[in-house]
Order: sequence, then C-alpha cells, then structure tokens
Amino acid sequence: MCRFVIYKGTSPVQLSHLLTRPCHSIINQAFDSRLRLDHRRPINGDGFGVGWYDCMHDEELGCQPCIFTSVTPAWNNVNLVRLTEKIKSPLVFAHVRATTAGSLSLDNCHPWHFGKLMFMHNGGIAEFPKIKRRLQTYLSDELFNFVTGNTDSQWAFALFLSKLPDPHANQFSTQELRQAMIETIASINEMTEAVNATEPSLMNFCVTDGESIIATRYINSRHDEAASLWFSSGTTFSEYADGGHYKMSKTDKRENIILIASEPLTFEKADWMEIRTNHMVVVTPKMNLLQVPIIDNYYVQPSDPEYGGRGIDFAAAKGFLSSRRDVNPIPETTPTETHSIAL
Repeated sequence: MCRFVIYKGTSPVQLSHLLTRPCHSIINQAFDSRLRLDHRRPINGDGFGVGWYDCMHDEELGCQPCIFTSVTPAWNNVNLVRLTEKIKSPLVFAHVRATTAGSLSLDNCHPWHFGKLMFMHNGGIAEFPKIKRRLQTYLSDELFNFVTGNTDSQWAFALFLSKLPDPHANQFSTQELRQAMIETIASINEMTEAVNATEPSLMNFCVTDGESIIATRYINSRHDEAASLWFSSGTTFSEYADGGHYKMSKTDKRENIILIASEPLTFEKADWMEIRTNHMVVVTPKMNLLQVPIIDNYYVQPSDPEYGGRGIDFAAAKGFLSSRRDVNPIPETTPTETHSIAL
C-alpha cells in the first residue's frame, strides 16, 4: 500500500509545503493513512524517495532529476526535513513504500531515473515471478543491466524505456511518453494472461521527463476498481490555518498548480477529483491536463450493458483503495475531451 504524490507548477514549490508541513502530507500518510483501508499493513515505513528537477537548467549539472532515497521511515528522517526546507522545484515526485515485492533496500526505493526520465509505481504486477524472464527478453543489454533492484516496479520502468524510440533523448514529446505507457501496460497484460494469472495487476504508473507527466489508474480487470488516484489543480496551494491545514485555491481559469496523489493531501473535499479507473492523466509542458480512457479488453464504458459498476473489494483488500466514496469522480471522457485545455 505505497503512496505517491506529484507536483507540477508554473512556479517552484518549497518541498516542505508538499511533503512535511501539511497535516495530511504524504509523510504523515506513511503512519496515519486515515483515508485508506488496509488492515494488513497500516504503516508505509519501508523507505521513501523524493525526486525533483532544478528550477533553472545548468549545463554542468545536466537535465536529469535529483533523487534522495532512504530505507528509514519517512517520518523519522531528519535529513528529509532539512532538505525540504531548503529545496524548491517546479516538478516533484515523492513516494513512501510498504513492500509488496522486493527486499528493503535503497535499490528498491521509488522513484528511479534513467537520463531525463523519472518513474514510480503504486500497485503490484500479478504473478510477477512467472513473467519476469519473459519481460527481460524485451530489454536491451543496457536496460537489463540498468535494473539494480528486485521489484516488479523497476522492471516495469525498464520495460517502459524499451518502448521509447530513444530513452537517452534530451527531449520527449507528450505523445511519445503516452504511447510508450500504453504499450507497457499492453505488454504486461499479454504476459500475465499467458501465465493465467489468478488475480489482477494494479498498475498506477507515473513517469515524467521534467516537462510532461503521464500517470495511470489501471487494473487489468473488467469488474474491479484500481488503486485510488486523485488530482487537484488551481492557482495556489497554501496553508490557511495553523497546524498544517492546506487548501487549493483557484482565482482564475489558469492552472498554475497540478497535484496528483494516491491519497488527497487535504481534507477539503472540493479540492480533489477522483481519476476514473482505467484512465490515463496527461499533463503537458504548458499545464494542460487531459484525462483519457485506456481502451483495451479491460475497459468498460458505463453505457455498456455489461457494466454494473466496479467492485472495491480487491483493491481494498490490498490496501490500495480510498474509503472516500462520497467524493464524486469526474465525468466520463473521450480521448479528445479534457479537464482543462485540450492538447
């Protein structure tokens, strides 16, 4: 039952306003996940990671993100607190981990990066030991050797990299990242179907090149909900009351801030919208946000006679589903409709 959060803004955010100060920040969720159901493992104490991009490009430093990881519990790491008070960034990935696959080690802490790209995952790939060798056949020697950990998540990242025309590129189009993600999910589905996996895979993947963001809320099932995923957008994200009470404010039609999170960072219901199961969220460099369905054998439109709603039992049993069923999801979309401005 890992958690992640993504920030993209037209102005850099001080990491503390995202990670440590809010009363329901991702760090506090690591030990107080009151909006989630998980009776098996209520604590996300198996390490954490934070990745960010520089505010201004420096030729000497390069374009790759900086990543700080640790196997200590996030709430008990004084170095994390110190860093968040002194670092600002316009694009941040953060992740707290509860192990479902792979050992407790720095190599297994999200996010990971390859060149300019950064990646993290919430969920799990079903029957992964049975498909691991086949997945590796998709990879070049370089990408095979890139994987240093033993989680399904990092191997999924390597698979994603193999779908790109050039994973070493200094620039990626939003469409390239989006297509690679679709192909990654399709390949994993093909492999798990081939071994007759007995349960679905939860694939909430997110990737960025520092400019675009691709995030998925996905499960290869026609009847179950995926791991929860929410987004919030507006003009400012700030503290309105003592004690770390934050809210998203919207003073005009522009999107200056976009947050994507496994679990809402605030208790302001109006701030957050639920991303639909088996949908992809695309955030462009110009802060346009697009939500599109991932149309495959596991996509079911609400208008389909077969559609009877998706059950929450599977994801809830795994600890990946929010109990906030009173918050309305955003309306069903088509690939050309957007939440804000079209691509």
